[in-house]
Amino acid sequence: MTKELLASWGVEFDAINVHGNVEAVREMVSLGAPLVPAVAYKGRIAHGWNPAAYAKLLDVPYTGVPELSPGELAARLDAILSRAQDWLRRTPQDKLKLEGPGRRRELRQLGFHMFRLSAAFVDSMEGDGLQEGWLQEEASDDLRSGAELATFGEGVRTRLKDWFAKAGALPWQEPVWTYYGEQSAHELLERTTWHAAQHLRQVHDLLSRNGVIPAQALDPALFAKLPLPKALW
Repeated sequence: MTKELLASWGVEFDAINVHGNVEAVREMVSLGAPLVPAVAYKGRIAHGWNPAAYAKLLDVPYTGVPELSPGELAARLDAILSRAQDWLRRTPQDKLKLEGPGRRRELRQLGFHMFRLSAAFVDSMEGDGLQEGWLQEEASDDLRSGAELATFGEGVRTRLKDWFAKAGALPWQEPVWTYYGEQSAHELLERTTWHAAQHLRQVHDLLSRNGVIPAQALDPALFAKLPLPKALW
């Protein structure tokens, strides 16, 4: 995703794969980025999927104003998670071991990650901001089946609905600390929503290619006006 974004801005860059590259990891960490994705320029670095920070680092014009209101984003996120629940409930146990290209992550963990990153929005708003470790968590042993993952997802959806019901006139433009830099609460909600949407696309790809759900099960309306990357994986 990061490479596509830089290319769309006309930025020349050297893509470095840090997997197994000890020296590259050491340099990245020394600049202040513990994990990829990251963009380094003239001894400075921005990390996490954060186009606004990349643009500031590279002096590229970028607005990135969310097109959907907070209320619309909340409803969209709930619809995305609901669809994931439905698909995971139908998934046989053996299909939960499916993996997509690139990063080795089983569908079971991908489904859990969708729900966990969504809960992390409320964690961020109720606590001291978005912690990177939350997005690295994995499904516990008591979440083995698709039905169990769907039940976990229902708890996340309920928590989100309760939080939004109580949020009231939240100052959505106020900054929220995240591990990749400050964002407004509105921007963080948009990031959470499109992050979940991107993984829903991936879940659909794995399940439809393996005959669990039909290819036409993916509703394009779920992704409208979200700044999704062009790449699926």
